[in-house]
Amino acid sequence: MNEFRKMRRFKQELSKEECISVLQTAPRGIMAFHGENGYPYAIPLDQYYDERDGKLYFHGAKQGLKLDLMAQDNKVCFTVMDEGFVKENEWALNIRSVVCLGRLEAVTDHEKALEQCRMLARKFYPTEESIEEEIRKAGDRVNVLVMTIDRMTGKLVNES
Repeated sequence: MNEFRKMRRFKQELSKEECISVLQTAPRGIMAFHGENGYPYAIPLDQYYDERDGKLYFHGAKQGLKLDLMAQDNKVCFTVMDEGFVKENEWALNIRSVVCLGRLEAVTDHEKALEQCRMLARKFYPTEESIEEEIRKAGDRVNVLVMTIDRMTGKLVNES
């Protein structure tokens, strides 16, 4: 695998644990693909970071441009940021962001796909019953994608 360049603003770099925290709590991020006609293609997606395997999971339809692009080149970039915070006696927003580079593929095991859908849904749905109702209605149509992370970097930026 190619070496990645070091982060230029290393004093602002987040630890791996801080990066994982942002991935777990941010509701969604932006995934960028190698797009058509030389243009990048970036779309918002909800994510679930599974600490058991260190991978990111996403759900969506079983067809569309995202899947066509993935079939041509499965290397993607996924970026999230938190809502930010203001330190006491300061005005500027502090934002933690995480950039993940990796490879995206479909989860082919249907039971694993449904398990990951449940994990992702727990970030958004009010009850387990509502999650199971959605799985009953749409579980056969869901497509779950998994991103194997090759590089994860995070940074704390102060907007002053």
